[in-house]
Amino acid sequence: MLETVYSTELINDGNKPAQSIEELKLQLEKLLEDAHVPGMSVAIVRQDGQDWVTGVGKADIASDQVATAGTLFRVGSVSKGFVSLAILMLVDQGKLSLQDPIHKLAPEVWFKNNWEESDPVRIVHLLEHTTGWDDLHFREYAIDNATISLLEAFDFDHHSRISRWRPGTRMAYCNSGPAVAAYIVEKITEKKFEDYVRDNLFTPIGMQTATYFKPMDGLSSTYLTDGATPYPYSNIIHRPSGAINASASDMAKYLRFYLNRGSANGVQILPPVAIDRMETPTSTWAAKEGLKVGYGLSNYWTVHDGFVYHGHNGAIDGGLTDMAYMPDFGVGYFYSINSANDEAFNKIGSMIRSYITHDLRKPLPPPEALLPRNAATYIGWYEPDSPSLELTYFFERLIGMTYIHLQGNSLFMTSLDKKNAEFIPVEGAKFRSMRAKEFPEPIATVELLSPKASGKFIQINLGMTTIKRIPTWLAITEIVLTGFVLLFIVSILIYAPFWILSGIIKKCPRPTERNILLLQLVATLSLVSIVVIYTLASDLFILRMGNLTVWSFALFLATIIFAVASIASTIALWCAPKEGIRQVIRLYSIGVSSALMITTVYLAFWGIIGLRTWA
Repeated sequence: MLETVYSTELINDGNKPAQSIEELKLQLEKLLEDAHVPGMSVAIVRQDGQDWVTGVGKADIASDQVATAGTLFRVGSVSKGFVSLAILMLVDQGKLSLQDPIHKLAPEVWFKNNWEESDPVRIVHLLEHTTGWDDLHFREYAIDNATISLLEAFDFDHHSRISRWRPGTRMAYCNSGPAVAAYIVEKITEKKFEDYVRDNLFTPIGMQTATYFKPMDGLSSTYLTDGATPYPYSNIIHRPSGAINASASDMAKYLRFYLNRGSANGVQILPPVAIDRMETPTSTWAAKEGLKVGYGLSNYWTVHDGFVYHGHNGAIDGGLTDMAYMPDFGVGYFYSINSANDEAFNKIGSMIRSYITHDLRKPLPPPEALLPRNAATYIGWYEPDSPSLELTYFFERLIGMTYIHLQGNSLFMTSLDKKNAEFIPVEGAKFRSMRAKEFPEPIATVELLSPKASGKFIQINLGMTTIKRIPTWLAITEIVLTGFVLLFIVSILIYAPFWILSGIIKKCPRPTERNILLLQLVATLSLVSIVVIYTLASDLFILRMGNLTVWSFALFLATIIFAVASIASTIALWCAPKEGIRQVIRLYSIGVSSALMITTVYLAFWGIIGLRTWA
């Protein structure tokens, strides 16, 4: 259920936009074959009908089952939309308000918010991911239970539900929020959430086969990135956030429900204003200051090739899904693949979007305006300040460090993943990207937020990421220390074969010197192994890291060995007699030990040393 907001740039897949469904079908079939993706489900619909609803490739390799329009695929976090629709139904009936505090409605659900008295966690925060809560911990993702109740699921591990900043300020994706909202639906309606959705949404919309549980038959298998090794089916305990299985036929009707603004089969299930509200973020700082793009109620904005889409994507072990639509053009698409192949998934999306937009006129971008008067006060260094997963923030804050400067009438951002990315002002403190000039962004996607008591902030990434200005000295210090650490970590790996070989040839002279170098090498190899273990575990990451396994224990052990070896090498160097180590090696070892101790302190501060991902 972990999500990614995909690039707004065109993916160069080497294909011209398909001019017909037949051309698109041939493109997709070739891509599936080349990328070793077994199969997919796809729907392209118009407001008044459907263009193409089908399956492509194989639903199951072992049985040679062909994917069809009726084959169920796991749609992951696309499921969240039904939580927001259920809540909006109750709002429309006057049974609750989006502004209702959670403590008022469900005091039995534990969470911690140090600002609860002045800024309580409200329903809107659950659905717009502005609670400030951490995302689910690995052990919460890993538990497999098809019968557990939502309240039991919340009690299994509540430590992720702690607000890290004032609710209603920043957006950070969090899978427990919609599940808590679903529990509130259960309390108010006195019906199991899945039953309520079936009776009030699935059935009226016409989604005849959609289900939150594993069906007896008709479900596509899911596979690793090799397209051959199957994933086991996982019954996630926060079902409302990502458990739905649905077919292309189901999703075609769901898309038309949005395109027809809450109407299906001639019945107005929800008023059009409710669909408008889903597509409109309101609770972040940026939304309150007028930036209309971002994450609404389980529905977010994306920009591709100059067109604006609404919708949601989804990810489940061995399956990836995207559902998006353009209300202004009356067209939308859905596709789901039964593989964890991100690259193929993105290329498929590019092909589908190229087809549905090949004869559409791109919206005009907002005209350029003058820089805000206070724009110069935002020049400086920034770091990400709204992490979804607190566990990886120690890494994200370093690689996400960004420098903001002005040139002419433009604002520029420079970071590891973007070099001098240009943004031009369009209205007030809002900016649009100039990254793809052949596909100018038709909306503002960045906003300089009004000065807050705790510093200066900028909203980027279509309003879904907040960065905070940090002192220049701190940024430079972190950059220099990071470079210093990397230099000596790499150097010990390069130098190790030479002193090891030298010791073998010369029968191990200078034992003190070699013992220090050996401890430093052990520490360095342990650090490298942390990265290797984390990376190699990716195919079955949740199963391997959310439970006590060889993988999770190896990660825990590697962090301990790293810290112990780093400290031991520093002590050994400190205690080494002058005659026991050459001066040049002493100076070099001081550099290595300093780098290792800096890393140890940093990782210990962020809770990585002794990390038990299963606990």
